[in-house]
Amino acid sequence: MTQFQHIARSGTAGIALAAALACTAPGQAQQAAQPPQDSTAETSGETIVVTGSRIRRDPLDQEAPIAFIGQEDIAKTGLNSVNDVLQRLPSSGGGLNSKFNNSGNLGNPPDGGGVGAGAAEIDLRYLGSRRVLVLVDGIRYVNGASASGVPGSTDLNSIPESAIERVEVLQDGASAIYGSDAIAGVVNIITKRSQEGLRASAQVGGFGQGDGFTKSAQVSWGNGRGPTQIVVGANYVQQDGVLAGSRAISRFPAPYSDTCLDGGCSGFVPLGRFIVFGTPGARNDLTLRGPVIGRNPVYNPGNPADPASDFKAFTDADRFNFGPFNYLQIPVERYGAFINARQEISDSINFSVRGIWNQRKSKNQAAPLPFGFGPAAGLTPVLDAITVDATNPFNPFGVTLDASNTDLVYRRFVEGGPRRFNQTVTTIYGVATLDGSFDVGGGKWYWDVNAAYGRNKAKQTMFGNINSDRLRRALGPVADCTGDCVPFNIFGGVGSITQDMMDYVMFTQRDRSRQSTFSASANVTGSLFDLPGGPLGVAIGVEYRKLKGSFDPDPIVAAGFSSDIPALPTRGSYNVKEAYAELSAPVLSDIPFIDLLEFTGAVRWSDYSTSGSTTTLKGGVNWKPVQDLRLRASYAEGFRAPSIGELFGTQSRFDQSINDPCSTSTTTGQNWNNNTTVRANCIAQGVPAGGYAQANPQISVLVGGNQDLAPESSRSWIFGGVYSPGFVPGLSLEANYYDIKIKGAIQSVNAEITLAQCAGQNDADACALVTRAAGGQLTFVEGLLQNIAGIRTKGVDVNLAYRTRETGAGRFGFTWNNSFLTQYDVIVPTADGQLVVSREGTEQGSPSQAFPKWKSVGILDWDGASIGATLTGRYVSAIREPLADDNKLKARFYTDFQLRWFPADDPEAFGFALGVNNLFNVKAPGCISCDLNNFDPTAYDLPGRYYYVRASFRM
Repeated sequence: MTQFQHIARSGTAGIALAAALACTAPGQAQQAAQPPQDSTAETSGETIVVTGSRIRRDPLDQEAPIAFIGQEDIAKTGLNSVNDVLQRLPSSGGGLNSKFNNSGNLGNPPDGGGVGAGAAEIDLRYLGSRRVLVLVDGIRYVNGASASGVPGSTDLNSIPESAIERVEVLQDGASAIYGSDAIAGVVNIITKRSQEGLRASAQVGGFGQGDGFTKSAQVSWGNGRGPTQIVVGANYVQQDGVLAGSRAISRFPAPYSDTCLDGGCSGFVPLGRFIVFGTPGARNDLTLRGPVIGRNPVYNPGNPADPASDFKAFTDADRFNFGPFNYLQIPVERYGAFINARQEISDSINFSVRGIWNQRKSKNQAAPLPFGFGPAAGLTPVLDAITVDATNPFNPFGVTLDASNTDLVYRRFVEGGPRRFNQTVTTIYGVATLDGSFDVGGGKWYWDVNAAYGRNKAKQTMFGNINSDRLRRALGPVADCTGDCVPFNIFGGVGSITQDMMDYVMFTQRDRSRQSTFSASANVTGSLFDLPGGPLGVAIGVEYRKLKGSFDPDPIVAAGFSSDIPALPTRGSYNVKEAYAELSAPVLSDIPFIDLLEFTGAVRWSDYSTSGSTTTLKGGVNWKPVQDLRLRASYAEGFRAPSIGELFGTQSRFDQSINDPCSTSTTTGQNWNNNTTVRANCIAQGVPAGGYAQANPQISVLVGGNQDLAPESSRSWIFGGVYSPGFVPGLSLEANYYDIKIKGAIQSVNAEITLAQCAGQNDADACALVTRAAGGQLTFVEGLLQNIAGIRTKGVDVNLAYRTRETGAGRFGFTWNNSFLTQYDVIVPTADGQLVVSREGTEQGSPSQAFPKWKSVGILDWDGASIGATLTGRYVSAIREPLADDNKLKARFYTDFQLRWFPADDPEAFGFALGVNNLFNVKAPGCISCDLNNFDPTAYDLPGRYYYVRASFRM
């Protein structure tokens, strides 16, 4: 453990916050930045609307745990994506980002939303991005699209950073306020509503290894204040890729390895793998000694591994290293533009329009296609059923290869080059709002009527795939291979597949998807009358939404003839009608031990065309026994209707890294080698008594939607408080305890759990989801979406902030924000009850997700007359890997530094910054059970120092 990690553990410094998070604690945010401007209307008086309530209030009240992140905070991080900034929140569980390179490597994940290649999503409390509601100026944003499914989450890469004034993150359930999806929290992106003059900035950066270069620029202009206000802007971001082969952690499938003998390499090899002849479970496992070009390989049936033949026994040294072909950081290019226009029609009525256009181009890359045939191949129905006829001119065995004599034949299609996936996603989003105010009984009421439309349209082109229908024909009887058909050579090893063969079987795959949202809403808020503690605030409103989504894979893929990931068209829609009411009742104030006592409540009725109607409630209390101390508690009911992809998503495949407990080569906990009960159960499930060796570490998991899904519901409690002592101006201490329980959670049971239940407990329900070939090879595990029993998570957030007044040496700031995960249980059904899987302090594996017990982020900040500096850092506690013999991923402490210069006489006119992230080049811990690159992209930085230069000006 490094010195810095010791410091972080002791808590004496806590210098662990990306600068973007200088405002993550609500108390700190109000000390370090100006109060946020109105998120739904212009400020009138001293009250505005803050995320978490529709009722206008003083933004300094801190009645809920909210993080405020402004443009200045984002600029201090050196990051080019607001999503990357949000993912550094201690309460963030990660989510998709540019460190994910899933296409071709993992297939379609079990959540029904597709790969999400190039997308960026935010996850709070490790509950998944589908349980975080994303708003733009208080109105729902359109869900993402990446041409591989219909996701139920928002792609933050579709929102131009130049449009963002600040981000408000509510870390509390809010379904009663905002409706479905707001179970873990709400991210509200506030756009620039008013600006005077021109603002522009540009940044370039890259890793010390000479790769991952990024450049960005953004500009915005506004005409200032007045009856007509216009703000327009644009931005551009280009991020180069970083190949896995350029970092020691990911050059081979085992962390920090330089050989396939350490495990993880693929059984799909360029020289071919042939598990043929003999009895099932004891067939010959062969590969070529080298490429055979210009003739057929020599095979000796009496001695399959005859040294005089071209075949030899397959060993782990023959496996294929797919690692260097992958990206650690994917290439992304984004263009964006926005407009906000507001016209004052009268003293009490305003009309405004907001528009966003964004285009994202991204790339994923995977190793050359693994393909083959045979009943134990576990690929696609077409490939698994292929037979190679005896008349195929390249067949060295002299007989037809079929299920009677063949388990599988594997080949790595290196002649076709790496699989390349190019995505283009175009977003349009517009809102029209009519808002105003009126007076009733001496009080002012505010109203607004909104109509919004958003659309994401995605296209993906894949290179390197094989049409399995043509492959079947080219491997079949030579008499049937006529016309443009070219007999295919799968037996000669690397270089034996000619250009003519490739031209016949290969195709360029073109997929597309689309999502759209239309919504209309009306809200009224004001004060009914005065209570002893202040005015009784109320808000009421109605909303209508219509969502549509579709995914159309390439026609060859839809016909079932892809040799990569299978997919079928998906199409669906639903609408929802809602009404809500919210109340804020300050019942007492300014009496001994009650500086303020306020009760809050909300109720929302929702009617879904797919899921029926429901009512959710929320209640809370705020008590200030003295002016410096605020205590608060809230209870919230949550509701999340199944998304289009979850309901209507067609069946596909997820390639999960799995250790089969029934394999003799397994490294999982209780297995064939160390547990007689497991061995007996495996034999009962069809594994030969002599055992079998798993042919490939990735196993096909059948995934897809489920039209019988019911909505999931939640109940959450939050207890906390904020202490801001008057005798220490600028100091704020905040603590919050949360307890969230989700019932009927929509997700699949992890295939590792299914296999463990089947092999360890002989669970009939689990075993029914497992498919094996005649020789025991694990070929498929079913993992369709269902309403599992539930999720229960608990934790504590502790935040400290201090900012000095102006001194002779400048102004200093310190923040320290922490999130402690004390419980995270996934409760899954079994044949005789339930199984509780505790995740806190562990790595889930595939799909990659870490659950550290402690995440800490903080900042030391100084601004003098013309220079400033920020020292930041981020701490992630140690975790263990239950699927890798409890391998320990040690704690990590990252340190960042930024130095700034600005003119003393006009600090806002120009600014220049130099910075480095991961100053001490801390290496990410090697993850054995993670599904790609030996690296968990939800928890750790990309290996290497990242240097950047930034300039900005205003005029």
